[in-house]
Amino acid sequence: MEALSNVITIINGWVWGPPMLVLILGVGLFLSLGLRLMPILRLGTGFRLLWQGRQSSHEGEIPPFQALMTSLSATIGTGNIAGVATAVFLGGPGALFWMWLTALVGMATKYSEAVLAVNYREVDERGDHVGGPMYYIRNGLGQKWAWLGILFALFASVAAFGIGNTVQSNSVADVLQTNFALPHWVTGVILMVLVGLVLIGGIRRIGQVASSLVPLMAIAYLAAGLIILGINAPEIPGALALVFSNAFSGTAAQGGFAGAAVWAAIQFGVARGVFSNEAGLGSAPIAHAAAQTNSPIKQGMVAMLGTFLDTIIICSITGLAIITSGAWTSGESGAALTSMAFANALPGVGNYVVAVALAIFAFTTILGWSFYGERCVEFLFGIKAIWPYRVLWLIAIPIGATSNLGIVWLIADTLNAMMALPNLIALALLSPIVFKLTRTYFEQATGKRSP
Repeated sequence: MEALSNVITIINGWVWGPPMLVLILGVGLFLSLGLRLMPILRLGTGFRLLWQGRQSSHEGEIPPFQALMTSLSATIGTGNIAGVATAVFLGGPGALFWMWLTALVGMATKYSEAVLAVNYREVDERGDHVGGPMYYIRNGLGQKWAWLGILFALFASVAAFGIGNTVQSNSVADVLQTNFALPHWVTGVILMVLVGLVLIGGIRRIGQVASSLVPLMAIAYLAAGLIILGINAPEIPGALALVFSNAFSGTAAQGGFAGAAVWAAIQFGVARGVFSNEAGLGSAPIAHAAAQTNSPIKQGMVAMLGTFLDTIIICSITGLAIITSGAWTSGESGAALTSMAFANALPGVGNYVVAVALAIFAFTTILGWSFYGERCVEFLFGIKAIWPYRVLWLIAIPIGATSNLGIVWLIADTLNAMMALPNLIALALLSPIVFKLTRTYFEQATGKRSP
């Protein structure tokens, strides 16, 4: 097992090395410039479309609002609580700056993914709309590139068991055991039953549950975070100064913090930013392909909100709460660091807020990623593979809750990068289609070229 761990660590170093980070930021920046910063400039339009998209009569399985909530259910999870804390612990406060930068260019990436997903989606044997990187690779780039779509679906269907299942159930089990003395196996069984009840209803049930739970828990978590920032208000200017200065100068060792070079801030900021908002990973467009919409552009503008809400809003609250509390120099990492930061400001309450938020976020992440995995195995093996996949998915939940997941985290992190690679290649090659569709839409809507 140690030998396997060492091999995967080496592979992880390669796939998350400078070329991948440059590719993620580079493709995002290229798409941002090609779209003339439209995702940032049209943020208000995106929110208006989101509000209008609570109901829809167009073809598809779920309204645009539920499609975004389903994608957010898969992204808002351990990455927002444990991932941000890990980035700050390993890269210093400067990592938060690189998370922001990843999100700003990631909005264009997420927009482009959803545009392509809706534009190239298909209808399967059951009459459901299916799409995502594997479909826009095959239908957009042609059969000679089909192997790239197969690779994406293969990596994603396996990676889902890490990032979207066992890692989540393990995090919930840990935090509930720490705060409520609930045994790991009990958490695993409860999660398995709850997830099973939702999966029976397919994407429609997932969309309904996500659209109820995600906004409720996100607002509650944000409210608690803002209260903490209010309590720590005098520390905010200094915290922001640390974020910006350490992003380019590195962070000196202090307290329990071992110190970090600039490269560490970039590496962990970008990697955890992608882990958090999944822009470029290729997962979210699978949900947006099921949206009831007749406009790839409108769904793209709804989709780009996911990255903004996930990283610019929620991750920022977590990161600033950690930095303003001073807990980042304690030597703690992950969810324990976030719990400490919240507990410092809200004694006797803060740690429970983090525990409940993490449990609900992780639960919805398991739901969202189950759908992603299903769509990938359907692409590979047809609809007959869906139910066996669901059974394996449910079995994996209690296993994850009761296991030591050090190597699983490593495998999941590695497969995430291997998922991203085919998707980023496809986004770059299909970017002219995205630019053309966008330009045509805004010319027709406004009578002039888009900004």
